[in-house]
Amino acid sequence: MSQQDIAERNNVRFMGEGKRVLMLAHGFGCDQNVWRFMTPEFSATYRLLLFDYVGSGHSRLSAFSVDRYSRLEGYAQDVLDICEAYDLRDISFVGHSVSGVIGLLAALEQPERFRDLIMLGPSPCYLNVPPDYQGGFSREDLEQLLDLMDKNYIGWANYLAPMAMGEEVSDELTGELSGSFCSTDPLVARTFANATFFSDYRHILSAVRHPTLLLQGQSDVLANPAVGEYMHQQMPGSTLVTLDTEGHCFHMSYPQKVSTEVLAFLSR
Repeated sequence: MSQQDIAERNNVRFMGEGKRVLMLAHGFGCDQNVWRFMTPEFSATYRLLLFDYVGSGHSRLSAFSVDRYSRLEGYAQDVLDICEAYDLRDISFVGHSVSGVIGLLAALEQPERFRDLIMLGPSPCYLNVPPDYQGGFSREDLEQLLDLMDKNYIGWANYLAPMAMGEEVSDELTGELSGSFCSTDPLVARTFANATFFSDYRHILSAVRHPTLLLQGQSDVLANPAVGEYMHQQMPGSTLVTLDTEGHCFHMSYPQKVSTEVLAFLSR
């Protein structure tokens, strides 16, 4: 595909004046708009690359394929397609939630394109796997959540958004997240949800060779602190920072705290 095709397919946008590229990757049910709280901090120093995964935001919905996007490798291919289209090297990849693992998959596939990885609230596996791993959810919990998605899509969005944002976050931000969920095509959302919540990528963590920052929220229902600690132990050379924040979308609700840690890591 040409650069123009990729740009339209993934709604690729650049901003900022710096030479080093920061690639900002949104999480499940969101789009590139979630980064607007942090882009002012970054754009003076870095060249920012924003995009939407196929099926999200203003991407080209006709490019969506259940076969491709039923596994996280399909989303990682979106990342690599963009890197190839713009001939990018030595980029810093910033991924929220499931995009942390998506970025890791991309970096393992084409390591020469990446300088380092920054993961905000990542999880390699949302399932509890007794006796040694607590991802936070039983299989029954997640099946019930996705069953609600099938039966009552609006109800599912209105249930998950407050859980993800946290109780102390403004109603405006919670409503924005719920609206983002609702605006996603249900087939796309169901496919992405399956790929996110029922996958287990713990086995790839030890293969990472890029410097990695793990940013973990102190109170996060979707990625609890034990998950961050597990990832840190499994990933050689990783740095774990636990923020005094509530909720899973702390890049939206606590942008200054996140920006401070990210910029400190990038300037190390």
